[in-house]
Amino acid sequence: MKRADDFQERRKHLVNLTDKELYERFWQLTEQVVDPLLELGKKNTTPSIERSVLLRMGISSLDAKPIVQGCMDKGLMGKGAGHVVYKLAKAKNISIKEAGSMLAEGKGWDEAVALFRR
Repeated sequence: MKRADDFQERRKHLVNLTDKELYERFWQLTEQVVDPLLELGKKNTTPSIERSVLLRMGISSLDAKPIVQGCMDKGLMGKGAGHVVYKLAKAKNISIKEAGSMLAEGKGWDEAVALFRR
């Protein structure tokens, strides 16, 4: 089976475009492909991603797991575990590590939830 060569037909709408217009069209189409992927990344996360974020914030791996679990239990996973820790640290004027330790010990969750309901 031989494929019909329809390249000339398919490129008719591009023939009269300048190099600059082709360049702009390329990036416009690329954005159409990439934007849904970025949107998924912004709206969806996983426990392993959230633990990874916490580790990069300087929180120990032993504390990261209960923090992520607490975020899931309290409905804060969509906010991001790192964001929860950061916001609590700022509200209490303590370090991120201190806020992470508090949450890992089960303390401060009511305040953390309240920070996101304002």
